[in-house]
Amino acid sequence: MSDKTNNKDKKIILILIAILFIACAAVFFGYRFYTDYRAQKNDIEISSVVSTTDETVQGTTNEKMVKNPIDFKSLQKKNSDIYAWIKVKGTKVDYPVVQSTKSDELYLKHSALDKSWIASGAIYTEMVNSTDFQDRVTLIYGHNGYSDTMFTTLHRFEQKSFFDQHKRFVIYTPDSKLTYKIVSAFKYDDRHIMNSFDFQSDNIFVEFLEMIQNPSSSNKNVRTDLGRELTKDDKIVVLSTCITNQRSSRYLVCGVLEKNEKTY
Repeated sequence: MSDKTNNKDKKIILILIAILFIACAAVFFGYRFYTDYRAQKNDIEISSVVSTTDETVQGTTNEKMVKNPIDFKSLQKKNSDIYAWIKVKGTKVDYPVVQSTKSDELYLKHSALDKSWIASGAIYTEMVNSTDFQDRVTLIYGHNGYSDTMFTTLHRFEQKSFFDQHKRFVIYTPDSKLTYKIVSAFKYDDRHIMNSFDFQSDNIFVEFLEMIQNPSSSNKNVRTDLGRELTKDDKIVVLSTCITNQRSSRYLVCGVLEKNEKTY
């Protein structure tokens, strides 16, 4: 076989490799564009069911009640797994919270609105947690990296100035508004927190409280002006999301229940 034929074959192989590379890149970026588009479209659909009104009225038992801005009745007609709504000021976190009664993995890749498949998934808790936020620790999951949807913008808490200026997040249930003061935000490992700690033990829970107030992470921000000590009677919510290109790490934002208001 001549050198000329060999060179021709090599050129054909190189062209085929280039075509394959371009095709794979087109599929990858096309899928990425599609998933980001679906995630943003899902956000628009979600935002259409929320009102921005937040009024305060006097309750029948001399307790102040606040207007609930979430139309839970309409949401639960679409999906009965919706049981709460979370808002984190300064971020784009403004979502329903769901919990499946059948599979803890369902909402990794399904929408909270109608359970349709979507790569960005939903904001969800697992069955190990109750849905009344009365557990000592409630762990809420959300994806990172689908444009700026789900829990991606929680990473803004990595900036100290942002952390210092944004001190609280709010969770609505059908009959309450729960306000949490943010204790800390930090990089953690990928252990399953709810399975790794026996929060029924006072000692273990107190150790966990100490950990979130002094995490052994170089990427951390901690609130130094909580105004009180955390105790075994506190209720903690941990928001957990991934860190881009760090499969064995998670980013956590931890809040302690500060106020529980009834809603109408």
